[in-house]
Amino acid sequence: MSKQKKKKGFKHWVGKAHLVLGLASGLIVLLLGVTGCIFVFSQEITNTLREDAIYVKEVNATPVPVSQLWKQAQAQIGDSLTITNVTVYSDPKQSVVFHCYKFGGENLFYYDNIDQYVSVYTNQYTGKVLRVYDEELDFFVFIKALHWSLLMKDSVGQVITGWATFIFVIMLITGIILWWPKNKAARKQRLWFQWKDTTKWRRKNYDLHNIFGFYIATVALIIAFTGMVWAFQWFYATVYVVASGSTTPPEQLASKSVIAKTDKDAAYDLAFTNAMKRHAGADSFSSGKPADSLAPIDIYVGQNAGTYWQSHQVQCDQYTGKFIAERLHSDKNFGEQLLTANYDIHVGAILGIPGKILAFIASFISAMLPVTGFLIWRGRVKKSPKNVPSKRVGNLAT
Repeated sequence: MSKQKKKKGFKHWVGKAHLVLGLASGLIVLLLGVTGCIFVFSQEITNTLREDAIYVKEVNATPVPVSQLWKQAQAQIGDSLTITNVTVYSDPKQSVVFHCYKFGGENLFYYDNIDQYVSVYTNQYTGKVLRVYDEELDFFVFIKALHWSLLMKDSVGQVITGWATFIFVIMLITGIILWWPKNKAARKQRLWFQWKDTTKWRRKNYDLHNIFGFYIATVALIIAFTGMVWAFQWFYATVYVVASGSTTPPEQLASKSVIAKTDKDAAYDLAFTNAMKRHAGADSFSSGKPADSLAPIDIYVGQNAGTYWQSHQVQCDQYTGKFIAERLHSDKNFGEQLLTANYDIHVGAILGIPGKILAFIASFISAMLPVTGFLIWRGRVKKSPKNVPSKRVGNLAT
């Protein structure tokens, strides 16, 4: 009489899902993990490489007005490039940066849609252009575009990376379910490596996959969720609704300028002066030119160097430069604040350098998981039943 087949339990099917989803998304997850690792410290590396352009050698008492700097920088770079906005820093040693950015088109590949992507570093005391960087050729821009959308337009590339990230979230959850032992004694044995001289590579690989995966699961989930915020509009909206407790879109400033015959350059300079006075402790002030004759001058204030999570918006009349309205970080509901902080959470900058180190480690291990997982699966497939007792087929030998 043949023995009845043992009924397959919950963990069996979780394991099947873990395997199939892992094989389906592994290459994309590996790519996202590697590019994430590389990009984490892009700001620090770029600032070091561009130090001569970022900082001026001599500091004078009075910088050249922003409107005049804009004209001088435009004249020096020529008509082939068009300045679109400027960033002024509160640090008197830090140069003013003008940006020439024009992105459009529906070409499949990211680089085919870039018309202009240039940064112009300018000495704010002399008006001299210190350095012009073609950001299109920058290594970290390439890494970011690869990470963001696989070098394709968002409507294609972000769908792929978004669903791969979604699958990765399921992989992390199912991985924890598979890892979780039945009792405390077994749990303790799975929290650290217990290798001996006789421990085989398959067992070591298995432990690398499970133990490292367990310890970085929480951070990896946060990184994955923040990545999905950009990839899916429905996820972005869900985060906003859950965090704000409201389905009402956030309030936006709707100020207008009063048309008048005035010196608009002087007004532009006064607008920056007013914004800097109102936020004397802020790090940076960025603005473009008004979109039309009624639009105000919008100045975006970055409160803390190297991060974006705490920012303010100041509006001034484009004809007089007088303050009209502002929206502070504290005026935003929690949903807005959380979404504003999404980038800094994603790269770990919200916690400073320790946070970036944590994000780097989590990204590195996330990239490693598809590799170690594949080796586990491959080892089981290749395992010869001749050399293994029948009860241990499919298990890992030590």
